[in-house]
Amino acid sequence: MNAKVWLVGAGPGDPELLTLKAVKALRQAEIVMIDDLVNPAVLEHCPDARVVPVGKRGGCRSTPQAFIHRLMLRYARQGKCVVRLKGGDPCIFGRGSEEADWLAQHGIEVEMVNGITAGLAGATNCGIPLTLRGIARGVTLVTAHTQDDSSLNWAALAQGGTTLVIYMGVAKLGEVRESLLAGGMRTDMPVAMIENASLPEQRECRSTLATLQQDAALFQLKSPAILMIGEVAATGQAALAQSA
Repeated sequence: MNAKVWLVGAGPGDPELLTLKAVKALRQAEIVMIDDLVNPAVLEHCPDARVVPVGKRGGCRSTPQAFIHRLMLRYARQGKCVVRLKGGDPCIFGRGSEEADWLAQHGIEVEMVNGITAGLAGATNCGIPLTLRGIARGVTLVTAHTQDDSSLNWAALAQGGTTLVIYMGVAKLGEVRESLLAGGMRTDMPVAMIENASLPEQRECRSTLATLQQDAALFQLKSPAILMIGEVAATGQAALAQSA
């Protein structure tokens, strides 16, 4: 049996958003290495697998990435069917490519299974079209948290004309706001803050760049949450109907 690891995106939280291919991988799994933000309900597809928590969350105690690498390698070399189960999509701020490259360097076959990312699911649940004819011709996914604490080119993002979807931005709301304003973005640019995307406890708060921090404080915004900044963040179900 060839050693193999599946890198599977579990989606943003709603277990019904799991893909058929992800279900197929889980049904074959003997070992499931699961991230913190994965909904435990998806484990109904692998009732006989051994579940190994390897969570990584900002501001919390996290499993070292090097340990995750070694654990995947160990189980794969034992001939186990290993699923590395990640929230959202493995390659959208999910370290999927890092893990795939490391495993490949050690002779392990890897198969990637895409998952729906939180930015897409959260927007849809709030009636926000990330692109809209005549208003938003593109969407840009960024993270406010970088490995080396370097700053993004906020001026370019402010002038880009796309819908900005910002992951891991709750702790940096002030920096995001000030940087976009300094880059020339309008103070009245609509903002949507979406917490727990796709889950029953999903909450949303509509705001503008000018009042982003105050509204987030009143709303008591907490992670995990997505920020959506752009004209479409002021739209709802009516805009979806118009764009059809």
